[in-house]
Amino acid sequence: MPSEWTAVAVEPGGGKPTSTEWEPVEVPGQPDAFAGAERVAYRTTFADPRDPDEATACLRLRGVYAGGEVWLNDDLVAEPDAVFDPVRVPFEPEAENELVVECHAPDDRFGGIHDTDRVPAEDSVPGVWWGVDITTHPETFVVTVDATPRLSEETAAIDAAVEVYAGEPVDDRLTLTTKPAGERRGRGMMDRASVSAAAGERATVEHTIELRDPSLWWPRELGAQNRYEVRAKLDDDVATATTGLATVSETDDGLAVNGQPLGIRGVTLSDATVADIERAADLNANLVRAHAHALPEDVYEACDEAGILVWQDLPLTGPGIFDIGRGRKLAARLGRTYAGHPSLAAFGVHDPTDLFESRVGSGFLDRLRFRWRVWRGNYDWEPAEEVAEAFPDSTPVYPVVGEPGTDPDAAALYPGWDYGGVDDLSWVRERYDLGEVVGEFGAGALGSGAGGGNDDGDSDDIAGFDRAKHDAVVDGGGVEASQAYQASVVGGVAERLRADGARVVVANGLRDTDAAGMGVYERDGTEKVAAESLTSAFEPLQAFLTDPSPGQSDVVVVNDTPQERSVTVRWAAGDTDGQADGTVGAVGRTTVETVSLPADATEATLALVSGDREVANTYSL
Repeated sequence: MPSEWTAVAVEPGGGKPTSTEWEPVEVPGQPDAFAGAERVAYRTTFADPRDPDEATACLRLRGVYAGGEVWLNDDLVAEPDAVFDPVRVPFEPEAENELVVECHAPDDRFGGIHDTDRVPAEDSVPGVWWGVDITTHPETFVVTVDATPRLSEETAAIDAAVEVYAGEPVDDRLTLTTKPAGERRGRGMMDRASVSAAAGERATVEHTIELRDPSLWWPRELGAQNRYEVRAKLDDDVATATTGLATVSETDDGLAVNGQPLGIRGVTLSDATVADIERAADLNANLVRAHAHALPEDVYEACDEAGILVWQDLPLTGPGIFDIGRGRKLAARLGRTYAGHPSLAAFGVHDPTDLFESRVGSGFLDRLRFRWRVWRGNYDWEPAEEVAEAFPDSTPVYPVVGEPGTDPDAAALYPGWDYGGVDDLSWVRERYDLGEVVGEFGAGALGSGAGGGNDDGDSDDIAGFDRAKHDAVVDGGGVEASQAYQASVVGGVAERLRADGARVVVANGLRDTDAAGMGVYERDGTEKVAAESLTSAFEPLQAFLTDPSPGQSDVVVVNDTPQERSVTVRWAAGDTDGQADGTVGAVGRTTVETVSLPADATEATLALVSGDREVANTYSL
């Protein structure tokens, strides 16, 4: 891989960029010096990388945002038009080589979250974001292997598509070896397929690998993350791909993986990294939603390994019309790009947020009525539904994530932030018939360096954070009060959604993109107070108070595990306490007791015991 790069901002339509003002930069990356630029060109030179016994090379680019043009030794060799489109260009190197990649910001609606003010400008610089590699090969070699699993009651198979570059005419046999991936032991299988191509051609060989007695991939709380490695060999050249066998379907009881119902506890990712997957697991989440952006390949691989499901959005967000045909093409390509990952669980198309000012009218009902009038009169869901049809039939799709009154496929709920408070949640869901899928909820909070008592005056411009909305619900107190309020809203909404039986519960979000935001982690990964409250609310087996205030409240036990559980719940509030026993079915919930919380109590605690599992839950009354 070339190690020294330079860059320059350029104007469109000029052919291969030439300049005398190139600045040193690091690639892959997003150089801060070009924040706000519409087009940035990157240049590097490199010597012939081949050893004496190697004939050709292959340029590989990943994450060209949001599209661009690639020149190699003065030839235009690729024009990617989406960040998830990989570039693979076989070439014969010269003694000295020049690579120029011009990257441009989106010129349509499909830049996703990086084309909004939810992400800082320095994190949206057009560039090669994920990776650059130059590999060397013999005259004819395997460019890539795509492995797509296919599982039904009758069939377990992997559809392999092997792309071969023929530097010289080829008429040969390709060997495909399939074996358990990682540390799993098991006997491999060998298949052969014919490949034929003229000199200079790229041929794709398709072959179906039938699997006997397959080992399935499971989310982490249901089973093991079994996967298979597919190895394609042509003479001495080898390429591999890893995949897993799993199905995800929608049932009356929610999502099911391999036919096993699963309660979904998720968090949204705004600008994902591999480390975010471990953070999601620490929160007891079993799903991440890639909010209006495509995840890098290494993040998907981390989800496959960790047993974390992925809800993958199309890079599309905000109000306004969009090109349906372009959306359908991108949806089909997005589906094919990530089809090999067993963690892929659902797709989303559009979340037309910010269609109207959130604080219209003087009260809670005024704001909701305004929403209902605007959406009912002015928005049409049909474009999103047409785009949704282009995704694979085998994967659930939520065309629209929307707010109360919009009749969405998945609800965006912000009591305590946009309107009312946590206590209004059940009423809003019932009044607007929002169903059992919640695609986002939450509240924002300041980070440890984002203002509060020592406000530096810059926090009004923090990406992804509405400071005016924050100040309307947080009554002073700086960072401590801000994070305490966020924790009460995020934990409270998560608990009530689960206690009410919501099938899919996704919090917005995991980690801030700037110095404050909707995340329960700060930008650098530091925990906010809300991380602890969400972790407790997302315990797979947990007991909740349905009304944590003085007076009567039901104690509900929610069980997201695949086994029926016998439980004992001990409770205490003020000078009263008690104990109740019960049984809760697999992926179910039950009321085990109705308790009376004293008027003078300031705190209530629940302790749930089931076998060797014990969890606690504490409420401030």
